[in-house]
Amino acid sequence: MRILLIEDERKVSDLVARALRAERFAVDVADDGLQGWELAQAYDYDLVILDLMLPGLGGTELLQRIRRRTHQVPILVLTARDATEEKVRNFEAGADDYLTKPFAFAELVIRVKALLRRGPVPRSSVLRVADLEVDRLTQQVRRAGRRIELTNKEYALLEYLATHPGRVFSRTMIIEHVWDQSFEGLTNIVDVYVRHLRAKIDDPFPLKLIRTVRGVGYGLGEEVAP
Repeated sequence: MRILLIEDERKVSDLVARALRAERFAVDVADDGLQGWELAQAYDYDLVILDLMLPGLGGTELLQRIRRRTHQVPILVLTARDATEEKVRNFEAGADDYLTKPFAFAELVIRVKALLRRGPVPRSSVLRVADLEVDRLTQQVRRAGRRIELTNKEYALLEYLATHPGRVFSRTMIIEHVWDQSFEGLTNIVDVYVRHLRAKIDDPFPLKLIRTVRGVGYGLGEEVAP
């Protein structure tokens, strides 16, 4: 499998590339945003590892460009920025996982393998919950016939809940599925995304579908089992 590593700190990129090559991954390295963008357009990578503080083209803008080009490639953000707001912003932009510097190389390899293990999600059917429709083929969402625009992570969260209507999921379960990590410090991000989703899916409609079970988690449906 081929990985694109975009990191301007030479010492870090050398160590990361060495660790990944030891796991038999092919690794291309770019040391600035513009070079990273050129490589991302030239090849179909299995994974992108992206630093945010990049010369030439900022990491968040590069993330958005890659995500506009393809929704398929997993993107792991590697950065010293650890504020929740920063994480939310980059998850909104299309990141699949987030690893804060300094980090253990063993954890990096585990996260890379977890992202690569994700097979393509079957998208051959439309999920329906009451008057809500989630088209897994086109990733379009409609409620009462009205098209609803969602960000990548909002869609992933909604699809996960809609796949099992009536079931309640803990924040940890949601993080592990939608973000592919079990990092306790990110549990508040689930609450942020549920609020965003409610504003689009529930607030404009009389029937509320997103349910909160206090002390347990969230579910989707007219009724959910605690």
